[in-house]
Amino acid sequence: MEHSFSVEMKSKRYVRNISISDEDYNRVLLEGFLGELERLSLIEGRMLEIKGSNGILRVDLSEDELRNMKTI
Repeated sequence: MEHSFSVEMKSKRYVRNISISDEDYNRVLLEGFLGELERLSLIEGRMLEIKGSNGILRVDLSEDELRNMKTI
């Protein structure tokens, strides 16, 4: 199963780096600063949302998948 994600930043000044590689691997890197963490929530049991003072990271990850994930 594929999982989508989104990153929403309040300002481009909180984005540290965005790079798209021209190499064979076609890597994409997005780095930034979410700021102080304000909230961790599960929207409708389907979307993990990590909210910081500078932005929001959302990952399509259900509550069941989150519970079943093995930690390292």
